[in-house]
Amino acid sequence: MTALTLSTSSATTLRADAVVVGVAKGAKGPVVAPGAEAIDKAFDGKLAAVLETLGASGAEGEATKLPSASGIKAPVVLAVGLGDTPKGDDGFDAEVLRRAAGTAARALTGVKKAAFALPLPDLESAAAVAEGALLGAYAFTSYRGGKGKGKNEAGAPLAEVALLGGKPRDKAYKAAIERAEALAAEVNRARDLINIPSNDLTPKLFAEQAQAAAKEFGLKVEVLDEKALAKGGFGGLIGVGKGSENPPRLVKLAYQHPKASKTLALVGKGITYDSGGISLKPAGHNETMKCDMSGAAAVFAAVVAAAKLGLKVNVTGWLALAENMPSGSATRPGDVLRMYSGKTVEVLNTDAEGRLVLADALTRASEEKPDAIVDVATLTGAMILALGNRTFGIMANDDAFRTSLHEIATEVGEQSWPMPMPRELRKGMDSPIADIANMGERAGGGLVAGLFLEEFVGEGITWAHLDIAGPAFHESAPYGYTHKGGTGSSVRTLVRLAERTAAGDLG
Repeated sequence: MTALTLSTSSATTLRADAVVVGVAKGAKGPVVAPGAEAIDKAFDGKLAAVLETLGASGAEGEATKLPSASGIKAPVVLAVGLGDTPKGDDGFDAEVLRRAAGTAARALTGVKKAAFALPLPDLESAAAVAEGALLGAYAFTSYRGGKGKGKNEAGAPLAEVALLGGKPRDKAYKAAIERAEALAAEVNRARDLINIPSNDLTPKLFAEQAQAAAKEFGLKVEVLDEKALAKGGFGGLIGVGKGSENPPRLVKLAYQHPKASKTLALVGKGITYDSGGISLKPAGHNETMKCDMSGAAAVFAAVVAAAKLGLKVNVTGWLALAENMPSGSATRPGDVLRMYSGKTVEVLNTDAEGRLVLADALTRASEEKPDAIVDVATLTGAMILALGNRTFGIMANDDAFRTSLHEIATEVGEQSWPMPMPRELRKGMDSPIADIANMGERAGGGLVAGLFLEEFVGEGITWAHLDIAGPAFHESAPYGYTHKGGTGSSVRTLVRLAERTAAGDLG
């Protein structure tokens, strides 16, 4: 991963291949942001005018390169847009800085070292810039035949970042940088898992990755294979996975702190490939279905991050892994599955499979009586229609918990929105032959899915559901620190939830 250091050096004197500065939108044109004073002075106070001549306005997402002026050691200056100039004494929002740093890191692909002279008025700003730079300096190169893998190759991520204006001897700053490094590494772990093609990430191979991480980070791990799942009565996982040559797995990955008083259970949907099963997806909807395990990837990464950070909270991840394929042995529409909870489910649509594997995992997680359960899943296209491609929906059986998760997501820079759970939609899942059907009314399909999952949460346990179908896999042009492909959506939210729980901020 990209190396990151705090530096007290001047932006003009530090030896680097490029120096990054911020530029904001002013009333009369671009304005050079704090942190770049020395660079502006080297341009005789005319840096903003030069940038305007080059077409820069200071808008968010802009990246403008220009040759350095005399007196600057770095040969290239990269100006990134920060948006509107803050009013009064307000500084730039942390997410604005995070995205600007990510934009800069992406623009500096193939560069060995860059000095970041962005605004760092406080600890929060330094942490945001560090996080954004590390998330922006990402590339998935495993299938590139060697190209882009070396640190100095043209396609390689920015190799080294020096944050100017930081406080390298301040313990709080050092801790913030270490947290940013751990968090970015785990978001990138989730991105890597999502980007791996399904032929190289079957349920068995995914489980093996969890086992390897458990060994490396001192986590407890338990893997139930298809024989153990059948013996244990995990009808949802077995039912979804039985059409594939690659059988399902249920992985329990647990981090425990000796002084923890609270336990979080995180449950992730891990459909390593989703064809829709017998209810086959239409043409044009299959190509990205390797990403249907993004929830499990996020849970996996969040548990490892909790271990790396040594959080005083127990965090247990449940990875519900299966491949949903059509074959002579696949579950058919109209079949009835007996779930791990004992409830029966009439399967009306085999492409509504995520809720089936999650149901078994939720019931199993509930048996351990955690203080709260959060499940994460690329669950419904309906949530994309409701909230778009960048925002995940939050549903919960506790309004305060749902509100807290929305606030946490906003705090860490992940877009989310609280969604209702209309009780009248439950009737649509009534089945004439089983306890419940896996489909209900088409209208409000994302909400119906949440109501289905709630049926399998243990009584009295606080629970929330994150439907990350929109932001989990980015297919458009990169922006900020977000690349094409797997995004690692919700990892940062889950980690902050664990931090707040460890600190006793959630009751």
